[in-house]
Amino acid sequence: MTRFDMSLEDAISILSILATAFIVSLILTWMLIPFLSGFNVRQTAREEGPASHIKKSGTPTMGGAAIILGVVFAYAAFNYISEEAAVVLTAFVAFGALGFCDDYVKVKNKRNLGLTARWKIASQVLLAAGLAWYQSGVSEYGTRVKIPFITEPVDFHMFYIPFITIFIVAVVNSVNLTDGLDGLASGVTVIVSFFFAATGAGAGAAFCAALAGGCLGFLPFNRNPAKIFMGDTGSLALGGGLAAAAVVMNMELIMPVAGGIYAAEAFSVIVQVASYKLRGGKRVFLMAPLHHHFECRGWPERKVTGVFCCVAAALCALSFFLL
Repeated sequence: MTRFDMSLEDAISILSILATAFIVSLILTWMLIPFLSGFNVRQTAREEGPASHIKKSGTPTMGGAAIILGVVFAYAAFNYISEEAAVVLTAFVAFGALGFCDDYVKVKNKRNLGLTARWKIASQVLLAAGLAWYQSGVSEYGTRVKIPFITEPVDFHMFYIPFITIFIVAVVNSVNLTDGLDGLASGVTVIVSFFFAATGAGAGAAFCAALAGGCLGFLPFNRNPAKIFMGDTGSLALGGGLAAAAVVMNMELIMPVAGGIYAAEAFSVIVQVASYKLRGGKRVFLMAPLHHHFECRGWPERKVTGVFCCVAAALCALSFFLL
């Protein structure tokens, strides 16, 4: 159930938790920059990435910790302690912890490759399956999923857990792929999470408000030219938190539209890899994910980020009709 009939009290609560997360994240990010620099926790640019990104090497990373702490603090400050809140926060922090391990390996070995892809995917599937199994037993919807334009939720029965598992893993990796330009993942996530905060209900909506605030506090330091990166610590946490919030609010099938930028980024990688393997090395895009394609076409980084954020806002507006 969505809350188009949001009361003034609800609106004030949502804005208050957003503002709290914003302030805490802003202060912590400002404090983290010299701290991470002092301990030499710095980004290593991908060799296969755009040449213009080489200069980003040496920028402090793992700044997503400030977003995580800002969100958790805002949740605690407004006493959003419930079973739903515990589910969303657990997913948020757990995926953030996985991202932290990945970042730690990169920083320690001074390379852009962290944990192996097999290990990361296995860990994500395990976390996602655990959440899906738990949610199937405690949700008021059970194993039913709300489908746009259909009045009654559809019962997925035995397919619910696999569906939710795939959904969470897909969102987590899509958000991770979006984190490739200064301010892109944080900017898009501010918009998407605010949409879910305004249209959702309960602990899921409160979490999305906190997430919007946390990303908004991080953004002034992450916009181009970035003084700090969120790293996988941030991007995996963002994806896991957003996916979990959508699940507890029964809004999973709104995510591909509202989060269409995430979906497009992931789809561009799938198409690029498939084309390369099936068409003898031919590529569809100049470079994937999609934001790099536009960079290679000569778009300035700020323009790509600005256009993508505008598209994200338009997709969120379109999603109102699907609700």
